[in-house]
Amino acid sequence: MVILRILTNAVIMVAEAAAVVGIAAFAIRYPFIFAGVTAAISLLFGMWLEVARLRYEYGFYFGSTVPRSAFLTAGVGFIEAAFKALLTGVACLLTFSGTDSGRLFWVAVVFGACIYVGASVLRLISIKADGNTLRWGYFRLATVLGLLFSMGVTAASVLGLLPHVDASKLGWQILVETPERPSVAQISELLFQIKATFDQFVLHGLSQVMSVDWARVVAIVISVNMLSGFVSALYAALIATAVRKAEDTLL
Repeated sequence: MVILRILTNAVIMVAEAAAVVGIAAFAIRYPFIFAGVTAAISLLFGMWLEVARLRYEYGFYFGSTVPRSAFLTAGVGFIEAAFKALLTGVACLLTFSGTDSGRLFWVAVVFGACIYVGASVLRLISIKADGNTLRWGYFRLATVLGLLFSMGVTAASVLGLLPHVDASKLGWQILVETPERPSVAQISELLFQIKATFDQFVLHGLSQVMSVDWARVVAIVISVNMLSGFVSALYAALIATAVRKAEDTLL
């Protein structure tokens, strides 16, 4: 019986790791499809979770004299879920855009590590405090994983794993090098150039009022890469939920 439990637990762990690798590989191979799928998942779960949250918060913001409206709750929940889904799709495109396979590989490695860490944290919260993995992942984990992802990308850049982007050439690329009907690959690379240029401008501006080292630290927090935290948190929540259900069923 003990051996069977060990083997079952090993299979669950391998399946969890395979899910993380599969998501990261899907993201770098088909970034536009991945963005659409992720936005759809975010909208689907978001409508359910946002409405559930609003039902609990209604009494916190309004007194008993204000009648509860299911229609209003559903409408506000849908708007919030739709906004997050749109932001999620944009974050996916900005994260996995580009045509440099080496750069995309290291971005995917950092992204996959964030998902795995997030899923592990959610699993621990579920076991130790009976936390709801979907709710914790959707509402509470995005900032932490966004910071972790931004730190990982910055570290990869400092170590030379990610190629340097010349921000001064962005305008030339948009005006001259981009054809009238650009291909998907060209659009993808242009999106990455825009994101990288924004981050460089932020870093350059901060370095004018503080040391370069402190500017880099602050730039990590306000980088566009922070937007990827919600994407990581969303998939971490789904994986952690599946793992916990598998453990409850099989172990």
